[in-house]
Amino acid sequence: MSAEAGQQHPLGIYYKIWILLFVLSSFSYAVDYFEVQGAMRWSLVILFMVLKAGFIVAIFMHVMWERMALVLTILGPPVVLLLLIGFMVIEGNYTSETRYEYRGHDRDAVALTPSDLHHEEEEAH
Repeated sequence: MSAEAGQQHPLGIYYKIWILLFVLSSFSYAVDYFEVQGAMRWSLVILFMVLKAGFIVAIFMHVMWERMALVLTILGPPVVLLLLIGFMVIEGNYTSETRYEYRGHDRDAVALTPSDLHHEEEEAH
């Protein structure tokens, strides 16, 4: 028998993470149930999503037990993409604010719906 034939992890950690994922999913559904709105809603949904994804990758995909070089190779590109997305959000908000300030765009403007555009045609018939 080889001592290094395969690394065994206790099943208890898998059960605990499974329960934790169930609890995080319950919190995510509670955000909808209690009708949380605005930035708080999206912050909570994204927080729970990232936590669940992190636990799944770390435990069920065995990344937690890998060498640091492999972990950084796997997790590095998504982290860089998230940083770039964050920079795009900041730049988009800056552009939007510039339009409001210098071009006089209305912040309360509402996009037209198809019924708004075709309302006159329906009354004519």
